[in-house]
Amino acid sequence: MRVFIYSLLFFVLLAPAAQGQMLQQKLRTSSLDSQFVYLNLYSKSQSADFKIIRRANLETVRQNVRDSLSTYRKQIADLSSSNSSSAGNIKGLQDSVSSLTTQLEAEQKKTDSISFLGMDFSKGSYHTMVWAIILALAAAFFGTLVAFRKAKVDTDDSKKTVDELQDELQTLRKKSMEREQHLKRQLLDEQLKRNS
Repeated sequence: MRVFIYSLLFFVLLAPAAQGQMLQQKLRTSSLDSQFVYLNLYSKSQSADFKIIRRANLETVRQNVRDSLSTYRKQIADLSSSNSSSAGNIKGLQDSVSSLTTQLEAEQKKTDSISFLGMDFSKGSYHTMVWAIILALAAAFFGTLVAFRKAKVDTDDSKKTVDELQDELQTLRKKSMEREQHLKRQLLDEQLKRNS
């Protein structure tokens, strides 16, 4: 029985110390919310509304809350500075995008237009104008070719007519000379007949 009393006394005296060490370990390793739950569970109830909390436990939780708050403040400050630098980067990127958009529009306008005779034309109207000029020149060429062909045919006909007229004129001259010679002979023969 003595052993039982000693055992009971040992557990009564050592159990709170072991329980206190276990609570201190849980308070150091768990989250803030869990620390408050453990603190509430392992505190002694004095009445329905009041509990007795050990000062060491309360200091441990208080130090943990302080550490968590300083960590969170530091994270908030880091996030704020990161946010402000990100905002600056975003503003710079937006300015860069608007500048590049302006440059792109200018380059597209340049590539979509062609300078011809000192005037800028869009590619479509330039191509239309070039094809119209090509078609007009082709029509003028074919018109000139047809006129040249007709003039050549007319010239060939005129040459042929002139050659025929030349031949006729030559033939008429010959005939007229022969007739004149014939008439002169007759006249000479008549004169000789008369004189004889």
